[in-house]
Amino acid sequence: MSLLHYGLAPKMKPVSPKRTALVAALDVGTSKVVCLIARLRPHGPQEVLRRRSHGIEILGFGHIEARGIKAGIISNLGEAEQSMRHAIDAAERSASVQLESVAVSVSAGRLSGELFSASVDMPRSTVSDADIARLLAAGSRHSVRAGRVVLHSLPIAYSVDESRGIREPRGMLARQFGVDMHVVTTDVAASRNLMLAVERCHLDVETMVATPYMAGLSVLADDEVDLGSAVVDMGAGTTTLAVFTGGRLVHVGGFALGGGHITLDVARGLNARIADAERIKTFYGSVLAGASDERDMITVPPVSDDESEPPQFVSRATLVQIIRPRVEEILEMIRDRLATSPFAAEPRGTVVLTGGASQLTGLPELASRVLGRAVRIGRPLGISGLPDEAKGSSFAVATGLLVYPQVAHLEHFEPRPTRQLMTGTGGYFARVGRWLRESF
Repeated sequence: MSLLHYGLAPKMKPVSPKRTALVAALDVGTSKVVCLIARLRPHGPQEVLRRRSHGIEILGFGHIEARGIKAGIISNLGEAEQSMRHAIDAAERSASVQLESVAVSVSAGRLSGELFSASVDMPRSTVSDADIARLLAAGSRHSVRAGRVVLHSLPIAYSVDESRGIREPRGMLARQFGVDMHVVTTDVAASRNLMLAVERCHLDVETMVATPYMAGLSVLADDEVDLGSAVVDMGAGTTTLAVFTGGRLVHVGGFALGGGHITLDVARGLNARIADAERIKTFYGSVLAGASDERDMITVPPVSDDESEPPQFVSRATLVQIIRPRVEEILEMIRDRLATSPFAAEPRGTVVLTGGASQLTGLPELASRVLGRAVRIGRPLGISGLPDEAKGSSFAVATGLLVYPQVAHLEHFEPRPTRQLMTGTGGYFARVGRWLRESF
């Protein structure tokens, strides 16, 4: 965890475009923890996903309800650790792989993006890979702020002397070499405790990355990244957003409001248990009223365990009246944040919704009205071997973590000693042995 003391999250070594690699992803959310293990195989350019250098084949999958996590922040270290361990164990068993490190998503800590500029004098006249690495390292260090951790330092454009807006500076002549960078940061406390929980599972954190960026890597076609799109990940405890244009990530933001707050509204409005409210929201929830909603009745179990207490019955119209105001509030907050981002300059840009809360019936139509944009639901693209339950929008972040190694070369990486994945059948039992030794 020493890197966090310097304000920089650990970065993973970029995967070679010519080599097969094993990668592991750990998506730690408010409502669920997902662990995916995949094999990346090199392949040629694809028509829709031209930037991907590898095909992704899922080997292991673990998925469990999250405990000890509130709004993406660790609220109970022991419970959060247990949730992670169970998800990791399930993925290890199905893949017959022992994990030593994982890529971890971050949704909490007031994610934000800022633009920074940095420049260096050239010791020689021609820009080389070493010069670019030196410039990106200077930009990363320059962007560090007290109380914040840098998750990403992504170059938007380079400058060579007086010439700006350069995408590929290699080989150019320059006396001064500069870069405009988009830097994504989060709170130190949120990232430190998340890293601690993962390390207590006897795993190294290979890298920590922003949730909406990962969702975008999973669900956007390359043309959408080039023409301008916004990805909004609607989780249980947080809603985060990322703006892409010109092939780059140019903005990140978020707020602590999500699908879990809709569930609480349903529980209060129907006087129901939270678990029952979540089930009712999932199966019957909608944000648009239908012609038969007044006649369609929903059974609401009693709050108490008293068998003599009868259930209540409410119409679907009543449920819509409870759900819609909170959804409109979330959409209005999204609209306001997009209006102050570079996305405002893309009037034809599409909004892509991901996350569990995006699955409410009628949400794309309502979002299109509130945001004044074309809206669609995003699902993982180009991932083979995904279980049926993981093919929806709620697994966009987890699958995006498997895409990230293919674009990690865009960021500055400083070599560091790290453990890698190890294959074998003893992963689960070896880890159980360590846990037993710690417990007794």
